[in-house]
Amino acid sequence: MSFEYLIDPAHGPQWKGALPGKPVPYVLRRGEGEHAMLFTDLFTVLLSGDETENQFGIIVSDSPAGDVIPTHSHNATHETFYVIEGKVRLFFEDPDGQKQSQLLTPGDFGYVPAGFAHAYKIEEAARLMGTLSGGFERFFQHMGTPTDSTSPDQPPFIPDFPRMQAAAQQHNMQFMPEYRWPDA
Repeated sequence: MSFEYLIDPAHGPQWKGALPGKPVPYVLRRGEGEHAMLFTDLFTVLLSGDETENQFGIIVSDSPAGDVIPTHSHNATHETFYVIEGKVRLFFEDPDGQKQSQLLTPGDFGYVPAGFAHAYKIEEAARLMGTLSGGFERFFQHMGTPTDSTSPDQPPFIPDFPRMQAAAQQHNMQFMPEYRWPDA
């Protein structure tokens, strides 16, 4: 396996300016957008709060099978999970406080409103599309690192704890490391 460079350090990410930064019509072709690696996942911002007057953003993630994404909640962010490829187990707390676990397969959709604890696990390498409250799509860039490559064969980016805390605080979310899920 060979790894590509995340970005050319002399020039910065080549995707800078890929999104217009204001509400105007535009088109992105396959593989275009703003890319960031976070752990072993490649996140691509297709639409940001800048283009929607901060109403919503859209991301795609390409993720290998692996560990549970840590339990967390968002104070003001609603989050969707649409599975394009693969299998994803979504863990969430329902309105009665009961812990739920649902396996999502291609074509399945999940929604977690702001304020609900949730986590997920990539059971089989997956491609997901998510719509998020505007601005939160930048979380993956703030906690991860920019990359120009659209290949999942990149070195993982493991943020240090202060970076994780700063990104969570900036995006009004809380990690809940003590929270346990059945089936996890």
